[in-house]
Amino acid sequence: MSGSPMPFGKNNYIIMLVGIALLILGFIIMANDSQPYGLGFNGITLGPIIVVAGFITELFAITRKPKVK
Repeated sequence: MSGSPMPFGKNNYIIMLVGIALLILGFIIMANDSQPYGLGFNGITLGPIIVVAGFITELFAITRKPKVK
């Protein structure tokens, strides 16, 4: 198994970590909204936008082909 190539390149993994960080940040922002039931700007607008950006970043990291040297 040691001879099999990596499924993703180094940059893909870095982009995946950024996407995971965005997802975590978005959920933390939604959870820490100061308005009751999360009905403030952070809980309804900002948090979900960051979560969607995290999912888009993950999709980009998975579908991006590593550059061939």
